[in-house]
Amino acid sequence: MTESASAVPPPHTGSVRTAPARTVSVRAAAAGAAVSLALIVAIVLGSRFLHDFDSALLPYAVASVFLAFGVAYRYTVWISAPGARRLFNKGWSSFFSRANFRRAPTALPKMIATYLGFQKFLGARSHARWAAHQLIFWGCVLASLITFPLTWGWFTFTSGSGSGPGYEMRIWGFKILGFDSLNILGWLMFHGLDVAAVLVIPGASYFLWRRMRDRGAMTGQRFAYDLVPLLALIVISVTGLLLTFSSVFLRGGGYEFLAVLHMVSVIFTLVYVPFGKFFHIVQRPAAVGMQLFKYTARQDEEIFTCRRCHEPIDTGPYVDNLRATMRDLDLGFDAWAEYCPRCKRVLRGNAYLTQVKKGFK
Repeated sequence: MTESASAVPPPHTGSVRTAPARTVSVRAAAAGAAVSLALIVAIVLGSRFLHDFDSALLPYAVASVFLAFGVAYRYTVWISAPGARRLFNKGWSSFFSRANFRRAPTALPKMIATYLGFQKFLGARSHARWAAHQLIFWGCVLASLITFPLTWGWFTFTSGSGSGPGYEMRIWGFKILGFDSLNILGWLMFHGLDVAAVLVIPGASYFLWRRMRDRGAMTGQRFAYDLVPLLALIVISVTGLLLTFSSVFLRGGGYEFLAVLHMVSVIFTLVYVPFGKFFHIVQRPAAVGMQLFKYTARQDEEIFTCRRCHEPIDTGPYVDNLRATMRDLDLGFDAWAEYCPRCKRVLRGNAYLTQVKKGFK
């Protein structure tokens, strides 16, 4: 099977439709300021005008405000790029589409559970990596659900006697439930962060060990991007467990030093999140929308076939979206998206034989 060089798709010439860097920075800074201000207002209102706010947790609250600014800033910059903007628009439009919900009402819940919650796509690479990622994911989710509301003064635990064992959990001042600190529920309430730490430590340690031993991981890793996040998670978890160990077994010995070390590690991590590897946590929901976009297109049997061998490539809307993104980026070979990988190799090889090699004597 051979094809002439004329079968090679012609290049596309166009212009990159991107906003000036200064405009993007100003827009991102404005978005960050707006989100930070909204969080501050939410903290004030949620803590009943700081009545339930614990001043000892002020550094954590300030760090969370910086986190909100950084996430909004980075997210705005991210979706300003043509490819990310198209992914964002297509993903979220599919995410909130009524037509998609009517056509496949169970698709979105399944994708949220499998793609966001259980990350089954990682299991195809390695079961060990999937298990470690699950430990980190659910440990961080549990820690976030506890830490942020407590830091902002949204959650409070009060005792009628001042020292227990009966406690009440209140959210925004409203009683949610009462519990005994001496039973299993009470123990979980007061040691939820310890449970999260026990989940995170083995997961982060596995990835750290893998990056120290796996040659493929070592060649491409960067210390600040790949190793620092894992070390930060381990330090936070270990110091958190040591705080509990100090209060239970050492009668508070070394507690102040451990508390400062734990606070510094948490604040560093919160500030680091928007500008490091953890930012993929914020990006992932948009990818779920893109998966939904592809899934609903398949339901309509809009499968695009290769222009040369007529083998299925992907959905028609997905190929059209890919070509449009390549044109936005001024990539002059967007027509190649209409060919399968094998045919791309054949066409490139034939073009080399007929146009390049013939020039050699």
